[in-house]
Amino acid sequence: MAQVARNLTDAFDGFLRNKRYLIHDRSPLFTSRFTAILKAVGLDTIKLPPRSPNLSPHAERFVRSIKSECLERMIFFGERQLRHAVSEFLAHYHEERNHQGLGNELIIPEKGVGAAQGEVRCRERLGGLFRYYHRAA
Repeated sequence: MAQVARNLTDAFDGFLRNKRYLIHDRSPLFTSRFTAILKAVGLDTIKLPPRSPNLSPHAERFVRSIKSECLERMIFFGERQLRHAVSEFLAHYHEERNHQGLGNELIIPEKGVGAAQGEVRCRERLGGLFRYYHRAA
C-alpha cells in the first residue's frame, strides 16, 4: 500500500495530484504508513464512520456504472489503454449521458443541446461502445 500511496501522489501523473482530501473506509489496507505518505504531500485523510454502507452512494453508483458500462466490456493490455478508456468514459458520463437523477438532463451540456433544427450526427467513443446523437449547430 505504501507503493500505491506513492503512485497516487506522484508529482507528474498521480491521481491525487492537486487534491486536498482522500475519503476512505475502515479497511485495514489504509495503514498509518499509507496515511503518513499522503500527509507528507499535503493530503488530509478522512476515515468513514463504522457501519456506514450508504455514506457514499453517489461514488458507489459511479463505480458500478463505469465497471458495468465500460471496464467489464473491454480487455486491457496496459495501463495506458485503461487510462484512455476511463478518460473517454468520463467525457461520455459528464457531457453526453442522460442522468435520471437530473430529470434526464446532461451534467455538462454542450452549447446548442436540445436544438430542434439541424442534421442529426453521431459521436462514437471507444470504437462505438458509447454513442451520442446530437444535432449539428
